[in-house]
Amino acid sequence: MKVFIRILITFLLLFRTLESAEFAEMYEISVKKDESTKFLVKYNNYIREFKFRWTLYVNDGLVIFHSYDNKLGQSLLYLNTTNQNFKVFLKQQNSASYEAPYLLVKFKEFDFEKNRAKFEVFLSDKKSQIKLEKIKKKS
Repeated sequence: MKVFIRILITFLLLFRTLESAEFAEMYEISVKKDESTKFLVKYNNYIREFKFRWTLYVNDGLVIFHSYDNKLGQSLLYLNTTNQNFKVFLKQQNSASYEAPYLLVKFKEFDFEKNRAKFEVFLSDKKSQIKLEKIKKKS
């Protein structure tokens, strides 16, 4: 029985390591209402901008506006549900065997005292084609 438990624990730890290796980069961000968060996405000879902001938190739902390469989107995110994140593909998927790089924005927490939403932004890029650069806010 002890051997089985050791094997199970080893398998679980290995699985967590493999799962976390899916993402090349991760950013933790805390933003207030209507504060825009921007990233430059660079690959080949392209430089594109990804940005998002939240505009409303009501009934435990956070309304997000986002754009990538001038394509607009809107998402409604909730904590502790399956609808906690949204995905933005950064390049076209050319074949079934190729998984296009993408950004995953995950809603982590809402701070009522500071009226700020906390996010994690993950870059999935298995072929290491993308350079992601967070644009600093001007003071």
